[in-house]
Amino acid sequence: MHPIEIGMKTDLQLRRDVMLELKWDPSFDAAAIAVDVDQGTVTLEGPVDSFADRTSIAHAAQRVAGVRGVTANISVALPESSKRSDTDITRAARNALHWNSAVPPHRVAVTVERGWITLSGAVDWEFQRFAAEAAMHHLTGITGVTVDIDVMPAAAPRDLQSTIEAALRRQSHAAAALIAVSIHDTEVTLSGSVHSCSERDSAITSAWRAAGVRSVVDRLLVGS
Repeated sequence: MHPIEIGMKTDLQLRRDVMLELKWDPSFDAAAIAVDVDQGTVTLEGPVDSFADRTSIAHAAQRVAGVRGVTANISVALPESSKRSDTDITRAARNALHWNSAVPPHRVAVTVERGWITLSGAVDWEFQRFAAEAAMHHLTGITGVTVDIDVMPAAAPRDLQSTIEAALRRQSHAAAALIAVSIHDTEVTLSGSVHSCSERDSAITSAWRAAGVRSVVDRLLVGS
């Protein structure tokens, strides 16, 4: 077995690794995407022919070890074969929400303008808001998604901070001891440092899973 190299990467090494990751993933076409890296932050620029590719390319860059952040300046240029009317997109979006068991019925409204979907309404949990957004990503003909859905949870428990801290430890976050959790009403703030973008996303997800959380403020530094 060959050992996996772990350590700080230069911007040049990160750029190479991100480009290789984009070429390696067969689920999208990133041939027209330019990659730039500055102090660990990746900037992606160029056109793609679907919103799904835009989302997948950004996620692929985030999963590369050493990446501290990703800026996706990626435009969606739909080919003629993928273009749909706003009416057709609205119908497809409503059906996608209706058939998604994670999205509560009659809680999320859909509007579409020039292929751009806006979701509005209120749900009880962050995972429901995420599920509504995710249901849009692979619809044909969309150029973007704006999520204007409020999370309106039940009253937060008194031990919310300790509950979230316990979840971070229980799920074996490598940097759990370096993450500080503070609570103001129903808003959770995470600060400190983590080793990767995926570790940061995992910590944020853990905070959102606590009952009563209405918003999560991310002040985590990656790779510090």
